[in-house]
Amino acid sequence: MTISDAVREKAVLVPTPNDDAQPRRFSDFATFCDALDYAAQGERGFNFHDPRGQLTRVYPFAELRVDALAAARRLAAHGVKPGDRVALIAETGPDFAALFCGAMYAGTWPVPLPLPTSFGGKENYIDQLAVQLSSSDPVMLAYPVELAEMCGEAAARQGCKGLTWDQFAEVAPSDAPLPAPDPEAISYLQYSSGSTRFPHGVAVTHRALMANLAGHAHGMGFVDGDRCVSWLPWYHDMGLVGCFLSPIANQMSVDYLRTEDFARRPLAWLDLISRNKGASLSYSPTFGYDICARRISSQTNVAERFDLSRWRIAGNGADMIRPDVMQGFVNAFADAGFKASAFLPSYGLAEATLAVTVMPPGEGIRVELVEEERLSGSPRDLSRPARYRAIVNCGVPIRGMEVAVRGENGEELAHHHIGKVWCRGSSVMHSYFRDPESTAACMVDGWLDTGDMGYVNEQGYLFIVGRAKDMIIINGKNHWPQDIEWAVEQLPGFHQGDIAAFSVETETGEETPAVLVHCRVSDPEERVKLRDQIRDKVRSITGMNCVVELVPPRTLPRTSSGKLSRAKAKKLYLAGEIEPYALAA
Repeated sequence: MTISDAVREKAVLVPTPNDDAQPRRFSDFATFCDALDYAAQGERGFNFHDPRGQLTRVYPFAELRVDALAAARRLAAHGVKPGDRVALIAETGPDFAALFCGAMYAGTWPVPLPLPTSFGGKENYIDQLAVQLSSSDPVMLAYPVELAEMCGEAAARQGCKGLTWDQFAEVAPSDAPLPAPDPEAISYLQYSSGSTRFPHGVAVTHRALMANLAGHAHGMGFVDGDRCVSWLPWYHDMGLVGCFLSPIANQMSVDYLRTEDFARRPLAWLDLISRNKGASLSYSPTFGYDICARRISSQTNVAERFDLSRWRIAGNGADMIRPDVMQGFVNAFADAGFKASAFLPSYGLAEATLAVTVMPPGEGIRVELVEEERLSGSPRDLSRPARYRAIVNCGVPIRGMEVAVRGENGEELAHHHIGKVWCRGSSVMHSYFRDPESTAACMVDGWLDTGDMGYVNEQGYLFIVGRAKDMIIINGKNHWPQDIEWAVEQLPGFHQGDIAAFSVETETGEETPAVLVHCRVSDPEERVKLRDQIRDKVRSITGMNCVVELVPPRTLPRTSSGKLSRAKAKKLYLAGEIEPYALAA
């Protein structure tokens, strides 16, 4: 521990302010380096908290800039050149923040990589890192000391230098001048969710980054006095761009809870929002709201524990938004002052830097009921009652972004017609790193094929109905896996993320739905009853028999953002790496 660290520990920590005399600028900078230079002139910054939400480190943007410039010069001293990649394990804390920003000052490309998750084990984590290192081809991997063994092995496989944060800092900074920031240069590489076996490194320029940060700041209506609270991981686009880079470029103080701490104590997130005066903005995928609502018992007096009345923007994205889960959160926390109008649905992806569409603030969750026949592309069966699914409105395109919905032949479809979602604008990615074939497959005349399916209404609002690559197509009829999963989740004892639906090929060569389900029942006879109950439920949705496999809890894989990975679940199941419970016929 340095003397300054010891002094800081003894001092009473005062969080960075919500506002100061510095005029607010919404990312109107040529490069991110310019944005940090400006933010450092004010008093705002980052605030890091322990698992119980207690403030442990105050990190003003001014201090971040000093550390980032020192890191940039240390990169030069380590022999790293402009255009080189520097891989960083995205630990929520000052070390990662300074080195990520320092890499931009040095003209190198930072590559944030994930922390290990609670599933998969040591070897799977090393394999994941090794694959992403092979794709990004960095000259260095930097990481926390507690991950030295695993990260060091992954770096050795790739043949790049592996260093802990402290080992990196042992080298004296170079006194060579830093390169002038270039708006057209690549600012960082982002690996999209679930990119493990065939990773796509999304290359984002400074200009594209600034455009997206400005676009979503205007779209979300940031105002003076706003303060952000986040537990999102910095290796995922929502956490990295939305809750790390955006607060710097838009001069907003942030309170951070580590992702792993949120996973252990989800309600610490709401405690943090309650305690921090001015905390008005926080984002989460659907499952974050769901787990908090589930943790509140009927005996809990939420009004005594929480104060969510200042929460003005409760962002929601990164997965299909479920209105029933959102309503459950409102029901659980309305007495604590939470307002349903605070919900702000959005749609985005790493290939568009982050945001594509954002719901105007204050409009909340708005849904349209869509007949399942429209979703499946099949004619209406008039002999059966119509069934509907609630599709959430994901808002309007951010500034500088266009959205189009196209048919199979590339033709633009009329309002309310479901097709593939395309977007074009100033924040669409430069390319997939060193993968011109994949880039050409999704980029056409400046338009990006998102791979998602949806429609727009007459007012230009976008509704997302599912991922095209996840769709189960059997006998020419489309089945969204979300519909099957949601139906099974209605059975007693299941949570969101307990079910993965996809198609498999039978011995006759035909496709059939398969459903993997987390099973918490130990009695063999009860397991058989549960399987049959699930099979009947899926048959009522698809009209077909299906394969139902009960698997141990925590078996189904998730992406870096915590979403269920259907593609990986299918791959592991077919490879025999997910072992279902043996059941009687």
